[in-house]
Amino acid sequence: MPKIDLAPRQRRWTGLSPADRQQERRTLLLDAALEVLGSDGWDAMTVRSVLERARLNPRYFYESFGGLDQLAVAVYDRVVDELGRVVWDALAAAGDAPADQVRAVVRAIVEFVDDDRRRGRILYAEGLGNGALNRRRLETGRMVVAFIEDYASQRAGRAVDEVGRVGASILVGGFSQLLVDWLAGRLRTGRDQLIEDSTALFLALGDAAATVAAARTGPGTPRSA
Repeated sequence: MPKIDLAPRQRRWTGLSPADRQQERRTLLLDAALEVLGSDGWDAMTVRSVLERARLNPRYFYESFGGLDQLAVAVYDRVVDELGRVVWDALAAAGDAPADQVRAVVRAIVEFVDDDRRRGRILYAEGLGNGALNRRRLETGRMVVAFIEDYASQRAGRAVDEVGRVGASILVGGFSQLLVDWLAGRLRTGRDQLIEDSTALFLALGDAAATVAAARTGPGTPRSA
């Protein structure tokens, strides 16, 4: 491995406690891994490539991470956390109208991944090439579906039925694939139009789910156990 000049890093850590130094090095590794994973992909992500970008010695990698899989998942989690804060802020500022809330969330997500394309690649694409990252992506998808169910039940004042769960799953999976295709240039729709079209379709899906649920419980239709 090429020799790396670590003097600037060492001066930066002067006066920090050992715990703060380790946290600083962990942040540097996460920043470096985000750049490698988000720009060049999982195939280009090696311990060496991350260390060279972070300008750290190999021993500092293993004080924070057990391996590349763990580092990739940590980068993914950090992006998810950032997106979660953005979505919550958008919801808080949107008011009570369902259409405004849906549009605010869609806009927040689209702008988040479009303003920094590395985020979109990490969230939606790179998990396909790494088992640990893909498992975390699937876990996160299930958590998002559960969040939508809880949010919908709070607004409706009742538990979400099976149709609502189906709708939430379609929404989460479909929107993820939509963003993959859009970020890859397979859709020529502009950003603002994508937001408006997605909002209209999500609202229509909600209305359709309500219609299907009502039909299930209509006269002569047995209720699900």
